Amino acid sequence: MARSIAFRDALREAMSEEMRRDDRVYLMGEEVAEYNGAYKVSQGMLAEFGPRRVIDTPISELGFTAVGVGSAQNGLRPIVEFMTWNFAVLALDQILNTASKMLAMSGGQISCPIVFRGGNGSAGQLGAQHSTAFESLYANIPGIKVVSPSNGYDAKGLLKQAIRYEEDPVMFMESEQMYGDKCEIPESEYYIELGKADIKKAGRDITIVSFNKMMKVALSAAAELEKEGISAEVIDLRTIRPLDWQTILESVKKTNRLVIVEEQWPFASISSEITYRIQKEGFDYLDAPIRRITAADAPLHYAPNLVAAALPDVPRTVKLVKEVMYLKK
Repeated sequence: MARSIAFRDALREAMSEEMRRDDRVYLMGEEVAEYNGAYKVSQGMLAEFGPRRVIDTPISELGFTAVGVGSAQNGLRPIVEFMTWNFAVLALDQILNTASKMLAMSGGQISCPIVFRGGNGSAGQLGAQHSTAFESLYANIPGIKVVSPSNGYDAKGLLKQAIRYEEDPVMFMESEQMYGDKCEIPESEYYIELGKADIKKAGRDITIVSFNKMMKVALSAAAELEKEGISAEVIDLRTIRPLDWQTILESVKKTNRLVIVEEQWPFASISSEITYRIQKEGFDYLDAPIRRITAADAPLHYAPNLVAAALPDVPRTVKLVKEVMYLKK
């Protein structure tokens, strides 16, 4: 049996189920307790778990991240919520220099089982300082894992996996624009292994790879292409690091073409890494150059027309696919 719930509810269920199972798990962050979370992800959790396990913090990302990292290295399993990943740059010293490196620096003696989560990427007219997508930045750091789900079903399974089983720090990047999206969730408990991409739509003519909210663009583009007799296979990465490039390679062996859709800036992006891996391991299977559509190489502006121009959309994705297939425009 399945039931329909919102993306935010799927995240809450994941955290609550793991907190009921293991009293070492706790949630901390700005407004997660009394206010029920900036996006109501933690609604009701203070009432159930109390102020020792659902903790409101000061507006000090570096400070409360340090508390979380220290507690993880001493046996707890914290979930640290950032109101937005844009604010997490203030805590980068703890994430980069302590959480990601301590296992190596301690000779394998001290792990850091911590989950950092919150809203990521653009969310409408929020201006440049609140609209950055950070997957590629954190994916460049050895010692951490990066998860970027596109729907509530995947988000719940991946978050439960991260909280319960992962001994490395996990960056869990949600989209503020998806918190109200509905999804089908089974009644039974489930986990989704990190590092496994998912084929959301099978196809034969071209492979489209994406993740997070850009999956909506990829799937909508595939639907438009289907109307013109073009069968696109759509792959959702789900986990950015570790990157499941083998699933992409197997798809390209079948379709012989690849387009990548992402919200990152183009330089040193996720698509850059995918392109390198696929051309290295699958060059002989490619019938056309790998192409991509990314965010503009600039800060995201406030004006809605500039936001629309800066981010990938369905018409440009469809146009790019046709170019890769050498079809007339």
